[in-house]
Amino acid sequence: MSDTKRLVEVFSAGCPVCDEAVERVKNLACKSCDVRVLDMHDPAVAERARNLGVRSVPAVAVDGSLASCCAGRGLEEVALRAAGLGAPRG
Repeated sequence: MSDTKRLVEVFSAGCPVCDEAVERVKNLACKSCDVRVLDMHDPAVAERARNLGVRSVPAVAVDGSLASCCAGRGLEEVALRAAGLGAPRG
């Protein structure tokens, strides 16, 4: 059996949705998981998140890779403009 722990990083802003995600990850983790909750208000954490491709929180990375459930989110200009951002109400 390997003594290597799986690194699980949870990027959080401390909001209720983030808190729920942290609890869910902790409940899913096994004894060989090293779960670390990282505060996005810390500039070093925010930089790590950017390097991993985090575009919204909560987000989870496992062993240095952003989980597929956490990729592809974030602000998209096309969607924002389609919703009316940048255009006066008519």
